[in-house]
Amino acid sequence: MPEIKKLLIANRGEIALRIHRACHEMGIKTVAVHSTADTEAMHVRLADEAICIGPPPAGESYLNIPAIISAAEISGADAIHPGYGFLSENAKFAEIVEAHGLIFVGPKPEHIRVMGDKVEAKRTAGALGLPLVPGSDGAISDVAEARRLAADIGYPVIIKAASGGGGRGMKVCTSEDQLETLMKQAGTEAKAAFGDATVYMEKYLGNPRHIEIQVFGDGNGNAIHLGERDCSLQRRHQKVLEEAPSPVLSTEERDRIGGICAKAMADMAYRGAGTIEFLWEDGEFYFIEMNTRLQVEHPVTEAITGLDLVREQIRIAEGHPLTLRQADVHFRGHAIECRINAEDPRTFAPSPGQVKQYHAPGGMNVRVDSGLYAGYRIPPYYDSMIAKLIVYGTTRQGALRRLRRALEEFVVEGVKTTIPLHQALLDDPQFQAGDYTIKWLEEWLARNDEQA
Repeated sequence: MPEIKKLLIANRGEIALRIHRACHEMGIKTVAVHSTADTEAMHVRLADEAICIGPPPAGESYLNIPAIISAAEISGADAIHPGYGFLSENAKFAEIVEAHGLIFVGPKPEHIRVMGDKVEAKRTAGALGLPLVPGSDGAISDVAEARRLAADIGYPVIIKAASGGGGRGMKVCTSEDQLETLMKQAGTEAKAAFGDATVYMEKYLGNPRHIEIQVFGDGNGNAIHLGERDCSLQRRHQKVLEEAPSPVLSTEERDRIGGICAKAMADMAYRGAGTIEFLWEDGEFYFIEMNTRLQVEHPVTEAITGLDLVREQIRIAEGHPLTLRQADVHFRGHAIECRINAEDPRTFAPSPGQVKQYHAPGGMNVRVDSGLYAGYRIPPYYDSMIAKLIVYGTTRQGALRRLRRALEEFVVEGVKTTIPLHQALLDDPQFQAGDYTIKWLEEWLARNDEQA
Protein backbone atom coordinates (compact mmCIF):
# COMPACT_ATOMS: atom_id res chain seq x y z
CA MET A 1 0.00 0.00 0.00
CA PRO A 2 1.68 3.28 -1.10
CA GLU A 3 2.39 5.91 1.52
CA ILE A 4 2.32 9.56 0.51
CA LYS A 5 5.32 11.39 1.94
CA LYS A 6 5.26 14.52 -0.19
CA LEU A 7 2.19 15.97 -1.91
CA LEU A 8 2.03 18.66 -4.58
CA ILE A 9 -0.97 20.99 -4.30
CA ALA A 10 -2.12 21.92 -7.81
CA ASN A 11 -4.22 24.88 -6.73
CA ARG A 12 -4.16 28.24 -4.96
CA GLY A 13 -5.93 30.32 -2.32
CA GLU A 14 -7.84 28.97 0.64
CA ILE A 15 -8.21 25.43 -0.72
CA ALA A 16 -4.45 25.12 -1.21
CA LEU A 17 -3.97 26.22 2.38
CA ARG A 18 -6.68 23.78 3.55
CA ILE A 19 -4.90 20.87 1.85
CA HIS A 20 -1.51 21.97 3.22
CA ARG A 21 -2.86 21.97 6.78
CA ALA A 22 -4.35 18.48 6.44
CA CYS A 23 -1.06 17.18 5.03
CA HIS A 24 1.03 18.62 7.84
CA GLU A 25 -1.30 17.11 10.43
CA MET A 26 -0.71 13.75 8.70
CA GLY A 27 3.06 14.20 8.58
CA ILE A 28 3.10 14.75 4.81
CA LYS A 29 5.38 17.41 3.30
CA THR A 30 3.83 19.82 0.79
CA VAL A 31 4.86 21.42 -2.48
CA ALA A 32 3.07 24.61 -3.53
CA VAL A 33 2.99 25.50 -7.21
CA HIS A 34 2.13 29.09 -8.01
CA SER A 35 1.95 31.77 -10.66
CA THR A 36 4.04 34.91 -10.47
CA ALA A 37 0.92 36.69 -9.14
CA ASP A 38 0.81 34.38 -6.11
CA THR A 39 4.41 34.61 -4.93
CA GLU A 40 3.30 36.13 -1.60
CA ALA A 41 0.26 33.87 -1.10
CA MET A 42 -0.10 32.26 2.31
CA HIS A 43 0.00 28.66 1.05
CA VAL A 44 3.21 29.46 -0.82
CA ARG A 45 4.75 30.87 2.34
CA LEU A 46 3.77 27.90 4.49
CA ALA A 47 4.49 24.98 2.13
CA ASP A 48 7.71 23.01 2.57
CA GLU A 49 8.66 23.83 -1.02
CA ALA A 50 7.31 26.29 -3.59
CA ILE A 51 7.78 26.21 -7.35
CA CYS A 52 6.70 28.94 -9.76
CA ILE A 53 5.00 27.40 -12.80
CA GLY A 54 4.17 30.43 -14.94
CA PRO A 55 2.74 33.92 -15.34
CA PRO A 56 -0.63 35.08 -13.90
CA PRO A 57 -3.06 33.76 -16.58
CA ALA A 58 -4.37 30.40 -15.36
CA GLY A 59 -3.87 28.85 -18.79
CA GLU A 60 -0.14 29.47 -18.46
CA SER A 61 0.17 28.37 -14.81
CA TYR A 62 -2.56 26.55 -12.86
CA LEU A 63 -3.88 24.87 -16.02
CA ASN A 64 -0.40 24.16 -17.42
CA ILE A 65 -0.21 20.37 -17.08
CA PRO A 66 3.41 19.94 -18.28
CA ALA A 67 4.59 22.60 -15.80
CA ILE A 68 2.73 20.93 -12.91
CA ILE A 69 4.07 17.46 -13.75
CA SER A 70 7.59 18.88 -14.07
CA ALA A 71 7.24 20.52 -10.65
CA ALA A 72 6.16 17.19 -9.15
CA GLU A 73 9.17 15.41 -10.68
CA ILE A 74 11.64 18.13 -9.69
CA SER A 75 10.40 18.17 -6.09
CA GLY A 76 10.14 14.41 -5.74
CA ALA A 77 6.42 14.52 -4.87
CA ASP A 78 4.56 11.21 -4.54
CA ALA A 79 1.08 12.60 -5.15
CA ILE A 80 -0.93 15.51 -6.53
CA HIS A 81 -4.08 16.96 -4.99
CA PRO A 82 -6.02 19.13 -7.49
CA GLY A 83 -8.31 20.90 -4.97
CA TYR A 84 -11.39 22.23 -6.75
CA GLY A 85 -11.70 24.21 -9.97
CA PHE A 86 -8.75 24.37 -12.39
CA LEU A 87 -7.77 20.75 -13.24
CA SER A 88 -9.77 18.98 -10.52
CA GLU A 89 -12.29 17.48 -12.96
CA ASN A 90 -9.96 17.03 -15.91
CA ALA A 91 -9.80 13.30 -16.67
CA LYS A 92 -6.80 13.73 -18.95
CA PHE A 93 -4.85 15.38 -16.13
CA ALA A 94 -5.69 12.51 -13.77
CA GLU A 95 -4.51 10.02 -16.40
CA ILE A 96 -1.25 11.91 -16.95
CA VAL A 97 -0.61 12.10 -13.20
CA GLU A 98 -1.01 8.33 -12.86
CA ALA A 99 0.99 7.64 -16.04
CA HIS A 100 3.93 9.40 -14.40
CA GLY A 101 3.78 7.07 -11.41
CA LEU A 102 2.17 9.66 -9.15
CA ILE A 103 -0.89 9.23 -6.94
CA PHE A 104 -3.87 11.32 -8.01
CA VAL A 105 -5.86 12.34 -4.93
CA GLY A 106 -9.24 12.07 -6.57
CA PRO A 107 -11.54 9.70 -8.44
CA LYS A 108 -10.60 7.28 -11.19
CA PRO A 109 -10.13 9.08 -14.53
CA GLU A 110 -12.99 7.14 -16.13
CA HIS A 111 -15.43 8.37 -13.48
CA ILE A 112 -14.28 11.97 -13.91
CA ARG A 113 -14.82 11.62 -17.66
CA VAL A 114 -18.28 10.06 -17.40
CA MET A 115 -19.59 12.58 -14.89
CA GLY A 116 -17.99 15.53 -16.70
CA ASP A 117 -20.23 14.96 -19.73
CA LYS A 118 -23.69 15.98 -18.55
CA VAL A 119 -25.51 13.79 -21.08
CA GLU A 120 -23.45 10.72 -20.19
CA ALA A 121 -23.70 11.61 -16.48
CA LYS A 122 -27.49 11.66 -16.68
CA ARG A 123 -27.54 8.34 -18.50
CA THR A 124 -25.19 6.79 -15.96
CA ALA A 125 -27.11 8.23 -13.01
CA GLY A 126 -30.36 6.77 -14.32
CA ALA A 127 -28.75 3.35 -14.75
CA LEU A 128 -27.50 3.57 -11.16
CA GLY A 129 -30.99 4.27 -9.83
CA LEU A 130 -30.70 8.01 -9.15
CA PRO A 131 -33.97 9.95 -9.73
CA LEU A 132 -33.83 12.05 -12.90
CA VAL A 133 -35.54 15.16 -14.19
CA PRO A 134 -37.77 14.08 -17.12
CA GLY A 135 -35.93 14.89 -20.34
CA SER A 136 -34.00 13.64 -23.34
CA ASP A 137 -32.05 10.39 -23.09
CA GLY A 138 -29.08 12.15 -24.62
CA ALA A 139 -28.12 14.95 -26.95
CA ILE A 140 -30.79 16.58 -29.10
CA SER A 141 -30.18 18.22 -32.46
CA ASP A 142 -33.29 17.49 -34.51
CA VAL A 143 -35.92 20.22 -33.98
CA ALA A 144 -38.87 17.96 -34.83
CA GLU A 145 -37.70 15.40 -32.28
CA ALA A 146 -37.19 18.19 -29.73
CA ARG A 147 -40.77 19.42 -30.31
CA ARG A 148 -42.18 15.93 -29.73
CA LEU A 149 -40.12 15.49 -26.58
CA ALA A 150 -41.07 18.90 -25.18
CA ALA A 151 -44.75 18.15 -25.79
CA ASP A 152 -44.40 14.88 -23.87
CA ILE A 153 -42.50 16.49 -20.98
CA GLY A 154 -44.69 19.59 -20.88
CA TYR A 155 -43.56 23.21 -21.09
CA PRO A 156 -41.56 24.94 -19.78
CA VAL A 157 -38.42 23.00 -20.67
CA ILE A 158 -34.76 23.94 -20.32
CA ILE A 159 -32.09 23.41 -22.97
CA LYS A 160 -28.63 22.83 -21.47
CA ALA A 161 -25.04 22.52 -22.68
CA ALA A 162 -23.72 18.96 -22.34
CA SER A 163 -20.31 20.33 -21.31
CA GLY A 164 -19.54 23.06 -18.78
CA GLY A 165 -21.80 24.90 -16.39
CA GLY A 166 -22.17 28.24 -14.63
CA GLY A 167 -25.39 29.05 -16.50
CA ARG A 168 -23.80 29.28 -19.94
CA GLY A 169 -25.53 27.45 -22.77
CA MET A 170 -28.80 27.26 -20.79
CA LYS A 171 -32.11 28.47 -22.22
CA VAL A 172 -35.61 28.21 -20.73
CA CYS A 173 -38.28 27.62 -23.35
CA THR A 174 -41.92 28.27 -22.47
CA SER A 175 -43.59 27.47 -25.81
CA GLU A 176 -43.09 25.53 -29.03
CA ASP A 177 -42.60 28.61 -31.20
CA GLN A 178 -39.43 29.54 -29.24
CA LEU A 179 -37.86 26.10 -29.33
CA GLU A 180 -35.84 26.17 -32.57
CA THR A 181 -34.36 29.63 -31.89
CA LEU A 182 -33.42 28.80 -28.30
CA MET A 183 -31.84 25.48 -29.29
CA LYS A 184 -29.61 27.32 -31.75
CA GLN A 185 -28.72 29.99 -29.19
CA ALA A 186 -27.88 27.41 -26.53
CA GLY A 187 -25.70 25.46 -28.97
CA THR A 188 -23.88 28.61 -30.09
CA GLU A 189 -23.21 29.67 -26.48
CA ALA A 190 -22.05 26.19 -25.54
CA LYS A 191 -19.66 26.05 -28.49
CA ALA A 192 -18.19 29.45 -27.62
CA ALA A 193 -17.82 28.71 -23.91
CA PHE A 194 -16.85 25.04 -23.88
CA GLY A 195 -15.88 24.11 -27.44
CA ASP A 196 -18.85 21.72 -27.64
CA ALA A 197 -22.22 22.67 -29.15
CA THR A 198 -24.01 19.56 -27.81
CA VAL A 199 -27.22 20.31 -25.90
CA TYR A 200 -29.90 18.28 -24.18
CA MET A 201 -33.39 18.98 -22.82
CA GLU A 202 -35.04 18.66 -19.42
CA LYS A 203 -38.27 19.57 -17.71
CA TYR A 204 -37.87 23.04 -16.22
CA LEU A 205 -38.67 23.02 -12.52
CA GLY A 206 -40.43 26.19 -11.45
CA ASN A 207 -38.97 27.02 -8.05
CA PRO A 208 -36.86 24.20 -6.59
CA ARG A 209 -34.17 24.06 -3.94
CA HIS A 210 -30.60 22.99 -4.74
CA ILE A 211 -29.66 20.13 -2.42
CA GLU A 212 -26.50 18.07 -2.77
CA ILE A 213 -25.37 14.81 -1.17
CA GLN A 214 -21.76 14.30 -0.09
CA VAL A 215 -20.50 10.80 -0.92
CA PHE A 216 -17.26 8.90 -0.36
CA GLY A 217 -16.07 5.64 -1.86
CA ASP A 218 -12.90 3.61 -1.41
CA GLY A 219 -12.73 2.40 -5.01
CA ASN A 220 -13.40 -1.19 -3.99
CA GLY A 221 -17.18 -1.17 -3.88
CA ASN A 222 -17.63 0.40 -0.44
CA ALA A 223 -19.33 3.79 -0.18
CA ILE A 224 -21.11 6.02 2.32
CA HIS A 225 -23.00 9.28 2.28
CA LEU A 226 -22.36 12.16 4.66
CA GLY A 227 -25.74 13.83 4.43
CA GLU A 228 -26.85 16.84 2.45
CA ARG A 229 -26.00 20.49 2.02
CA ASP A 230 -28.57 23.09 0.99
CA CYS A 231 -26.98 25.35 -1.63
CA SER A 232 -30.10 27.15 -2.82
CA LEU A 233 -28.86 30.69 -2.10
CA GLN A 234 -27.36 31.47 -5.50
CA ARG A 235 -26.71 34.44 -7.72
CA ARG A 236 -26.27 33.76 -11.44
CA HIS A 237 -25.91 30.05 -10.68
CA GLN A 238 -23.05 30.77 -8.25
CA LYS A 239 -23.48 29.67 -4.64
CA VAL A 240 -23.38 32.41 -2.00
CA LEU A 241 -24.23 30.61 1.26
CA GLU A 242 -24.59 26.93 2.11
CA GLU A 243 -25.91 25.09 5.14
CA ALA A 244 -26.14 21.57 6.49
CA PRO A 245 -28.49 20.00 7.10
CA SER A 246 -31.13 21.46 4.79
CA PRO A 247 -33.94 23.26 6.65
CA VAL A 248 -36.56 21.34 4.64
CA LEU A 249 -35.48 17.69 4.68
CA SER A 250 -36.75 15.15 7.18
CA THR A 251 -34.54 12.41 8.59
CA GLU A 252 -36.48 9.90 6.47
CA GLU A 253 -35.89 11.85 3.26
CA ARG A 254 -32.19 12.23 4.09
CA ASP A 255 -31.76 8.53 4.77
CA ARG A 256 -33.65 7.59 1.60
CA ILE A 257 -31.78 9.79 -0.88
CA GLY A 258 -28.47 9.28 0.93
CA GLY A 259 -28.89 5.54 0.74
CA ILE A 260 -29.66 5.68 -2.98
CA CYS A 261 -26.53 7.79 -3.60
CA ALA A 262 -24.26 5.58 -1.49
CA LYS A 263 -25.48 2.45 -3.28
CA ALA A 264 -24.88 4.11 -6.65
CA MET A 265 -21.30 4.97 -5.68
CA ALA A 266 -20.69 1.44 -4.37
CA ASP A 267 -22.01 -0.01 -7.64
CA MET A 268 -19.63 2.28 -9.58
CA ALA A 269 -16.70 1.36 -7.32
CA TYR A 270 -16.25 5.13 -6.99
CA ARG A 271 -13.03 6.33 -5.35
CA GLY A 272 -12.69 9.38 -3.13
CA ALA A 273 -14.95 12.37 -2.52
CA GLY A 274 -17.89 13.24 -4.73
CA THR A 275 -21.01 15.35 -4.58
CA ILE A 276 -24.29 14.41 -6.23
CA GLU A 277 -26.38 17.50 -6.90
CA PHE A 278 -30.16 17.51 -7.03
CA LEU A 279 -33.01 19.89 -7.56
CA TRP A 280 -35.65 19.28 -4.89
CA GLU A 281 -39.28 20.32 -5.32
CA ASP A 282 -42.45 19.14 -3.61
CA GLY A 283 -40.65 16.34 -1.80
CA GLU A 284 -39.02 14.92 -4.94
CA PHE A 285 -35.31 14.78 -5.86
CA TYR A 286 -34.07 15.20 -9.43
CA PHE A 287 -30.43 14.50 -10.34
CA ILE A 288 -28.69 17.36 -12.15
CA GLU A 289 -24.96 16.55 -12.02
CA MET A 290 -22.14 15.00 -10.07
CA ASN A 291 -18.98 16.85 -9.09
CA THR A 292 -16.06 14.42 -8.90
CA ARG A 293 -14.03 16.50 -6.48
CA LEU A 294 -14.03 18.25 -3.14
CA GLN A 295 -16.60 21.05 -2.92
CA VAL A 296 -16.05 24.63 -1.78
CA GLU A 297 -18.71 24.06 0.87
CA HIS A 298 -17.24 20.84 2.32
CA PRO A 299 -16.58 22.45 5.76
CA VAL A 300 -20.27 22.44 6.72
CA THR A 301 -20.31 18.66 6.25
CA GLU A 302 -17.15 18.39 8.34
CA ALA A 303 -18.82 20.43 11.07
CA ILE A 304 -21.90 18.22 11.42
CA THR A 305 -20.10 14.86 10.98
CA GLY A 306 -16.72 15.50 12.64
CA LEU A 307 -14.95 13.95 9.64
CA ASP A 308 -11.91 15.60 7.97
CA LEU A 309 -12.77 15.22 4.29
CA VAL A 310 -9.33 16.13 2.96
CA ARG A 311 -7.64 13.67 5.29
CA GLU A 312 -10.11 11.01 4.13
CA GLN A 313 -9.33 11.81 0.48
CA ILE A 314 -5.63 11.31 1.11
CA ARG A 315 -6.15 8.05 3.03
CA ILE A 316 -8.29 6.62 0.24
CA ALA A 317 -5.73 7.69 -2.38
CA GLU A 318 -3.13 5.70 -0.43
CA GLY A 319 -5.39 2.65 -0.76
CA HIS A 320 -6.89 2.53 2.74
CA PRO A 321 -10.55 1.56 3.28
CA LEU A 322 -13.08 4.11 4.43
CA THR A 323 -12.64 5.31 8.01
CA LEU A 324 -16.36 4.96 8.71
CA ARG A 325 -19.20 2.64 7.85
CA GLN A 326 -22.63 4.19 7.23
CA ALA A 327 -23.81 3.14 10.69
CA ASP A 328 -20.90 5.13 12.18
CA VAL A 329 -21.98 8.40 10.53
CA HIS A 330 -23.97 10.64 12.87
CA PHE A 331 -25.27 14.12 12.08
CA ARG A 332 -25.14 16.62 14.92
CA GLY A 333 -26.20 20.25 15.00
CA HIS A 334 -26.23 22.78 12.18
CA ALA A 335 -23.50 24.52 10.16
CA ILE A 336 -23.57 27.50 7.79
CA GLU A 337 -20.90 28.74 5.38
CA CYS A 338 -20.70 32.25 3.93
CA ARG A 339 -18.54 32.78 0.87
CA ILE A 340 -16.74 36.10 1.33
CA ASN A 341 -15.81 37.62 -2.03
CA ALA A 342 -13.69 40.64 -2.88
CA GLU A 343 -16.63 42.31 -4.60
CA ASP A 344 -18.85 45.33 -4.19
CA PRO A 345 -21.74 43.98 -2.06
CA ARG A 346 -24.34 45.78 -4.21
CA THR A 347 -22.99 45.72 -7.77
CA PHE A 348 -20.81 42.60 -7.38
CA ALA A 349 -18.03 44.29 -9.34
CA PRO A 350 -14.66 42.68 -8.48
CA SER A 351 -12.55 44.57 -5.94
CA PRO A 352 -8.95 43.33 -6.10
CA GLY A 353 -6.23 45.26 -4.30
CA GLN A 354 -4.21 45.43 -1.12
CA VAL A 355 -5.68 44.33 2.20
CA LYS A 356 -4.87 47.16 4.64
CA GLN A 357 -6.32 45.57 7.79
CA TYR A 358 -7.42 41.99 8.43
CA HIS A 359 -9.00 40.43 11.49
CA ALA A 360 -10.71 37.04 11.37
CA PRO A 361 -13.52 36.27 13.80
CA GLY A 362 -12.95 33.60 16.42
CA GLY A 363 -14.56 31.94 19.38
CA MET A 364 -16.21 28.60 19.87
CA ASN A 365 -17.31 26.78 16.70
CA VAL A 366 -16.20 29.56 14.33
CA ARG A 367 -13.90 28.63 11.44
CA VAL A 368 -12.38 30.84 8.76
CA ASP A 369 -10.74 29.28 5.71
CA SER A 370 -8.72 32.06 4.08
CA GLY A 371 -5.26 32.93 2.87
CA LEU A 372 -5.69 36.63 3.65
CA TYR A 373 -3.37 38.70 5.83
CA ALA A 374 -2.74 42.42 6.31
CA GLY A 375 -0.60 43.67 3.42
CA TYR A 376 -1.60 40.87 1.04
CA ARG A 377 -2.50 42.05 -2.45
CA ILE A 378 -5.53 40.24 -3.91
CA PRO A 379 -4.72 39.59 -7.59
CA PRO A 380 -7.27 40.43 -10.29
CA TYR A 381 -6.70 37.25 -12.32
CA TYR A 382 -8.68 34.62 -10.41
CA ASP A 383 -11.97 33.89 -8.67
CA SER A 384 -12.97 36.65 -6.26
CA MET A 385 -13.63 34.41 -3.24
CA ILE A 386 -11.14 35.38 -0.53
CA ALA A 387 -12.52 33.64 2.55
CA LYS A 388 -15.09 31.19 3.84
CA LEU A 389 -16.72 31.79 7.21
CA ILE A 390 -18.14 28.62 8.74
CA VAL A 391 -20.10 28.52 11.99
CA TYR A 392 -21.60 25.62 13.89
CA GLY A 393 -24.42 25.51 16.43
CA THR A 394 -26.43 22.80 18.13
CA THR A 395 -29.51 24.27 16.39
CA ARG A 396 -30.03 26.33 13.23
CA GLN A 397 -31.10 29.34 15.25
CA GLY A 398 -27.99 29.02 17.38
CA ALA A 399 -25.84 28.86 14.25
CA LEU A 400 -27.54 31.99 12.88
CA ARG A 401 -26.84 33.90 16.08
CA ARG A 402 -23.20 32.79 16.01
CA LEU A 403 -22.95 33.78 12.34
CA ARG A 404 -24.27 37.27 13.09
CA ARG A 405 -21.68 37.72 15.83
CA ALA A 406 -18.84 36.40 13.66
CA LEU A 407 -19.71 38.68 10.74
CA GLU A 408 -19.64 41.66 13.10
CA GLU A 409 -16.09 40.71 14.11
CA PHE A 410 -14.82 40.12 10.57
CA VAL A 411 -12.57 42.98 9.37
CA VAL A 412 -11.20 43.26 5.83
CA GLU A 413 -10.13 46.80 4.95
CA GLY A 414 -8.65 48.10 1.71
CA VAL A 415 -11.01 46.21 -0.61
CA LYS A 416 -14.77 45.87 -0.81
CA THR A 417 -16.24 42.55 0.32
CA THR A 418 -19.61 40.81 0.45
CA ILE A 419 -19.67 40.75 4.27
CA PRO A 420 -22.46 43.41 4.30
CA LEU A 421 -24.53 41.24 1.94
CA HIS A 422 -24.44 38.32 4.38
CA GLN A 423 -25.31 40.63 7.28
CA ALA A 424 -28.34 41.92 5.37
CA LEU A 425 -29.43 38.36 4.56
CA LEU A 426 -29.39 37.50 8.25
CA ASP A 427 -31.95 40.25 8.88
CA ASP A 428 -34.47 38.79 6.43
CA PRO A 429 -37.33 36.86 8.10
CA GLN A 430 -37.65 34.41 5.19
CA PHE A 431 -33.99 33.49 5.35
CA GLN A 432 -34.21 33.21 9.13
CA ALA A 433 -37.05 30.73 8.64
CA GLY A 434 -35.11 28.76 6.00
CA ASP A 435 -37.85 29.55 3.49
CA TYR A 436 -35.91 30.06 0.25
CA THR A 437 -35.31 28.46 -3.16
CA ILE A 438 -32.76 28.86 -5.97
CA LYS A 439 -34.64 31.92 -7.25
CA TRP A 440 -35.05 33.61 -3.89
CA LEU A 441 -31.73 35.46 -3.63
CA GLU A 442 -31.90 37.13 -7.04
CA GLU A 443 -35.46 38.24 -6.34
CA TRP A 444 -34.34 39.54 -2.92
CA LEU A 445 -31.46 41.46 -4.51
CA ALA A 446 -33.79 42.97 -7.13
CA ARG A 447 -36.19 44.16 -4.41
CA ASN A 448 -33.36 45.71 -2.43
CA ASP A 449 -32.04 47.50 -5.52
CA GLU A 450 -35.46 49.00 -6.14
CA GLN A 451 -35.63 50.23 -2.53
CA ALA A 452 -32.09 51.64 -2.55
